[in-house]
Amino acid sequence: MTLAFDLLLGLALLWSGWRALTTPSLDRALVQFIAFGLLMALAWARLAAPDIGLAEAAIGAGLTGALLLDAYGALARSKDRP
Repeated sequence: MTLAFDLLLGLALLWSGWRALTTPSLDRALVQFIAFGLLMALAWARLAAPDIGLAEAAIGAGLTGALLLDAYGALARSKDRP
């Protein structure tokens, strides 16, 4: 059961990373990047490194994701201006 979960997690990481890189829509790519960060945090926890997993969740998915979404919003607002 554990091996199946680890294989599924590895495949989900590969799929999520590939989708984040190849998605033509920037907003969908940002959401995929955040999902990839959360899956990566889970992978670190499975590798018995909960401190790195918490740092990945807080910095990789949380802080970086929020900053990227804010930058995307600012970019969208600046395109709307004449």
